[in-house]
Amino acid sequence: MKADIPKQFLLLRDKPILQHTLERFLAVLPASQLILVLPAREQDSWRALCEQHQFFPGIQTIDGGASRFQSVRCGLAAIPTTGTLVAVHDGVRPFISPDIIQNSFDTAERLGSAVTAVLVKDSVRIVDADGRSRAVDRRQYQLVQTPQTFRLDWFRQAFAVDEQPFFTDCASVLEFSGFPISLIEGAYENIKITTPDDLR
Repeated sequence: MKADIPKQFLLLRDKPILQHTLERFLAVLPASQLILVLPAREQDSWRALCEQHQFFPGIQTIDGGASRFQSVRCGLAAIPTTGTLVAVHDGVRPFISPDIIQNSFDTAERLGSAVTAVLVKDSVRIVDADGRSRAVDRRQYQLVQTPQTFRLDWFRQAFAVDEQPFFTDCASVLEFSGFPISLIEGAYENIKITTPDDLR
């Protein structure tokens, strides 16, 4: 992002990106069911932003780990054993709709998993190690987003494994442990704000 502060704290329409994201989830879930995972070094900055923007949702905030996998594990450890479903969402995806959030829970309750994804619009080519490329059928591919929602018992079992370099999201962890992955329709506007162009 080429910014001096973490991207989730950058302002979007006069509020931190992370606040927008949390407000989308608060439209569906009570604050008591949300857990915010942030690096320990960013906790004071987040509290200061909440004071500045008068945002006091009562969400439990805990320290994350050295990687996405480890941070999800930290969040998982804070979930009560009485829970049945868990959803994981990127803090820098502030345009998620309440309808998609609700659909992810409804689908995961029926099927055990619900991974948000959208169809690929562009032509796709796969590049070999020697630099040569070839076209592939884009209908066979989808772009994965969040939230990713799962049965909590599956999730706990999957995240008991050792971290692997090919774990890029929660779905890859669950799949590695043998659990089925069900896709649900996402939205093209549900972007992950990563670059200055995304923020614009």
